[in-house]
Amino acid sequence: TRHSFSFASYYDPKRMGFGALRVLNDDAIAPGAGFGEHPHDNMEIITIPLSGALKHQDNMGNSAVITTGEVQVMSAGTGVAHAEFNASETEPLTLLQIWILTDRRNVVPRYDQRRFDTTHYQNTFFPVVEKMGGEVLGIYQEARLSLGRFEAGKKFEYVPRDLSTGVYFFVIEGEATIADTKLHPRDAVGVWEADTVALSFDQESFVLAIEVPMNVVR
Repeated sequence: TRHSFSFASYYDPKRMGFGALRVLNDDAIAPGAGFGEHPHDNMEIITIPLSGALKHQDNMGNSAVITTGEVQVMSAGTGVAHAEFNASETEPLTLLQIWILTDRRNVVPRYDQRRFDTTHYQNTFFPVVEKMGGEVLGIYQEARLSLGRFEAGKKFEYVPRDLSTGVYFFVIEGEATIADTKLHPRDAVGVWEADTVALSFDQESFVLAIEVPMNVVR
């Protein structure tokens, strides 16, 4: 695992999160390996497989396989226990796991997953997760996760919801300049108190944008 923020045995007091975003883990899971049953509560947990397939089981009775192109959301709420493993005994699995603080405590736990058509996020950012009640996967927070695949040479202006939110851009593949910062694969930059954010792409690039409230009290 490569950690963007303090998590488990990795601790950096200067990297405790970004607003309501608390965890962004870049995981590589060997064939047949994974995480045994463990509990969570009062957290929105989003998983994005990048290659391979993830086997999920939880104490709500859900048993599913999440593959590349799908996104999984689990609202832990009052408490849930789950286990996650590489679904293959021969192929590696890579994924991003994101934790976002809920905007309320002790909601009823829930699970959902959905496949998204990659044509929706060609040369633009397409939301795959947002506040409950929208048309995509829902979470209990005024947050939005968007994916974008951009051709080399493209430019894009990202417009945050308002000045109360910040955006954490994570380059999955390619090379991009975001807010005057040159980023390579698995680099990231956080931007806040901005009306717009300028992006340009030196190579074909795949980028995750996580927009979250910055002033969060728990």
